[in-house]
Amino acid sequence: MKNKSYIKNVDDQAALINFLSLIKEENIKKEEIDVLDSVGRITYEAVFACYCDPVYNAAAMDGIAVVAEKTFAASELEPLVLEEGKDFSYINTGGAITGDFNAVIMIEDVIKIGAGKVQIITPAYPWQYIRTIGESIVVGEMLLPSRHKIRPVDIGALIAGGIQKLSVYCKPNVGIIPTGSELIEDPKELKEGRLMESNSRVFSALVKNYGGRPNRYPPLADDKENLAALIKKAAQENDIIIVNAGSSAGTKDYTVKVIEELGEVITHGIAIKPGKPTILGMIGDKPIIGIPGYPVSAYLVFELFAAPLILKYVGQENEAHEEIEATLTRRIVSSFKSSEILRMALGYVHGNLVATPLERGAAAVMSLVKADGIMRIPRLREGLEAGEKVSVALLKRLDDIKKTLVITGSHDLIIDLIADRISVSSAHVGSLGGITALKRGECHLAPIHLLLEETGLYNVDYVRQYFPKRKMALIKGVERVQGLILPKGNPKNITGFADLARADVRFANRQRGAGTRILLDYRLKQLGIDPADINGYEKELNTHMAVAISVKSGVCDVGLGVYSAAKAMGLDFVPLSGEEYDFLLDYEDINDERVEDFIRVIKSDEFKDELTRLGGYTFEKIGETIILESE
Repeated sequence: MKNKSYIKNVDDQAALINFLSLIKEENIKKEEIDVLDSVGRITYEAVFACYCDPVYNAAAMDGIAVVAEKTFAASELEPLVLEEGKDFSYINTGGAITGDFNAVIMIEDVIKIGAGKVQIITPAYPWQYIRTIGESIVVGEMLLPSRHKIRPVDIGALIAGGIQKLSVYCKPNVGIIPTGSELIEDPKELKEGRLMESNSRVFSALVKNYGGRPNRYPPLADDKENLAALIKKAAQENDIIIVNAGSSAGTKDYTVKVIEELGEVITHGIAIKPGKPTILGMIGDKPIIGIPGYPVSAYLVFELFAAPLILKYVGQENEAHEEIEATLTRRIVSSFKSSEILRMALGYVHGNLVATPLERGAAAVMSLVKADGIMRIPRLREGLEAGEKVSVALLKRLDDIKKTLVITGSHDLIIDLIADRISVSSAHVGSLGGITALKRGECHLAPIHLLLEETGLYNVDYVRQYFPKRKMALIKGVERVQGLILPKGNPKNITGFADLARADVRFANRQRGAGTRILLDYRLKQLGIDPADINGYEKELNTHMAVAISVKSGVCDVGLGVYSAAKAMGLDFVPLSGEEYDFLLDYEDINDERVEDFIRVIKSDEFKDELTRLGGYTFEKIGETIILESE
């Protein structure tokens, strides 16, 4: 059957509302459970007390029970003597108040004088230190409303009110079907053409988080008949079905065809990026969602459609993330046709919340790990400008974001070592990109390693050039070795910059503005080499590790980078130049607690030991601060 629904561009919120409206109330079930097992469950109906708490008048303190009116004469000048059995009775906390007694005097306020007699100097008032019948809970009182998520503190109220069992929403069983002939589950089987299956594990965790029961099936190779059989099985065993990958229009994308044959495709194609080829369908009365395979698309689509669906089955509504206004640090170009969802790094710089977009690719799973928030660019917008105010939905606590040190500039592996010790938000935009961010007040620190061609010196002259009337500070970092990153054994015998112009050599370059790129251009100019003669000069990579991986994978024969990246990937390295990798900041930020923590970390013996293990670094001046003022 031809798929008539592919591929629309439906607004995601309109698609969600329509999809949720198809879920019949009779399919949302309840069950009765023991109150002791109810933490985290959702009440199906209001819960009312069966008993009062307390069910009798009870002493609230250890002391003596008395008739309040008989103690009114007590004072410090004229202490009152009471006789046990006649005027008072000893009582412990929780003890029943009986007879004519209507007050309790704390034992600390009672003076024993022997022979069953006590003395008091302060009168009691009626019902002093007595918990009266129903003081806490009255029989018939509503203890919890319907659709309430039961907390540990609620258990005490339920038990006190005499509740032993209560009705809660059933946890929906969510069938999760990962598809793709390339997927494996054992890292020992990793090789070309094989990928680790991880999305379904994320889905399982999310299902639990939203109150469902995940039922994950083993990865299924791309086969239409087998997929149809498994979806039929999943529809019998679960309340909700999720099929991961195979939702697009490729020759092996069978999901939409199978749903059409087994049930109904409600929507195929959502106006979001990433995640456009999402499928929403029904098989009988069971909702099914086809989720794209790329990790970022998979997570975002789950949050947009699967999470609200699960929450409906457990009697809850999707809680929107707290949103906050931030200043965008970069211009973003976006599709006019679709709403785009971006992962953002956030940080407070000089009291202003700044938002920097992370990697946008649908497969960039680490952008989810690093994201502090999510920003949406609406349809019919072709992008946003740097400096524009944007609304960001928070994924982390604002208090934690306020503690974050924002580092924007040149990349080095040591940034990860620092981020393991203090809260850091980092963006790798090259040294000049870091300087630009610092000039605009978008970061605290800019890592730089800028070589001035005229002098052959690093950093200081650049700072004076770019900040002519601004007092700055330069925290000394590491001296590191730049050189050629090469495959093991250096099969093409590449030994220097001159070899980069050979016709048989493919080069992995850094992005414009990176200190490594500036070093390359400086040395090429010295040697009289035209960059156009270098195969791959226009191929720009944002980090030293990206260069190393490009060489490791065989995409390129050589790249220029630091020794630590080559060592980390088990590659050969030809040292060519030493350089100074330092951290630039505004002078006024020297006493910022986040900067002080940063200096403490890089000066620590533990950090220096890590640098030694990485290799390729010296650090004689690390942590020293140079004050730079224009003359």
